[in-house]
Amino acid sequence: MSTLPFVPSVTHAHFSHSLSPMFILRRLPLTRHLRLSRNNRVASVVSAATIRQDATLWTPAPLSLIESAAESLFHISIDISNSPDLVASYTRPGQYLQLRVPDVEKPSFLAIASPPSLTASRGAFEFLVKSIAGSTAEILCGLKKGETVELSPVMGNGFNIDQIDPPEKYPTVLIFATGSGISPIRSLIESGFSADRRSDVRLYYGARNLKRMAYQEKFKEWELSGVKVVPVLSQPDDGWKGETGYVQAAFARAKQLSAPKATGAVLCGQKQMAEEITTMLVADGVSNDKLLKNF
Repeated sequence: MSTLPFVPSVTHAHFSHSLSPMFILRRLPLTRHLRLSRNNRVASVVSAATIRQDATLWTPAPLSLIESAAESLFHISIDISNSPDLVASYTRPGQYLQLRVPDVEKPSFLAIASPPSLTASRGAFEFLVKSIAGSTAEILCGLKKGETVELSPVMGNGFNIDQIDPPEKYPTVLIFATGSGISPIRSLIESGFSADRRSDVRLYYGARNLKRMAYQEKFKEWELSGVKVVPVLSQPDDGWKGETGYVQAAFARAKQLSAPKATGAVLCGQKQMAEEITTMLVADGVSNDKLLKNF
């Protein structure tokens, strides 16, 4: 049986069925062959990512507490006493997990507010959740005690306090948080990082007003542990005598960095705040690797 010759110079070449597929493939333009290979690799990566996502281990757990923490913010506690592996996986403040609510595919990422020691002793995760219209978090805040949610494994490295230890070498620690970003900061403070053995530990905590500021009932306890709390209100009510504006502006007014190389910082919350604070600290001589971030 005869075959038509392969003629690459002809725009619409025709081939009989007797041509070998490998014969044709060898004569495909190189760029097309590379494009096919690239597309195959992309498809493989996407497929692998899908498999990894589908392989997430979700643990069902009941809600044990939902109550208002401040305007649009909620205290939420989830009972994980029947999931010891999940309890044990939470080892450092600043870690987080994903949470799914019933009949909603998209999960919400939540930083854990309770310190690891409290989580272990009570068998519960505590969160500070901001209810945002149309989000999974809004649905979560509308659930009732006893309803079941699903939790992913604990994620992230958290705050590596070893980077600003020992306290004698890093006597100054500056902490910055805005809004619900105070959640992992609570875990950090209540976990203990030798604040009482440092000479200058300040928490600049920003919110719109006092009605939107969570954990006010904990401020005295935090102060007793060695952390000076500096609330900063961007839209305060009449009569407010404390710091006003944004956290970064309040810090710029105070600063008082006597030994930048002996200073560490922890930042969590609004990204612009964290970026501006980072710029200020580094410009003043604080080492970038002493800035612990979670935002």
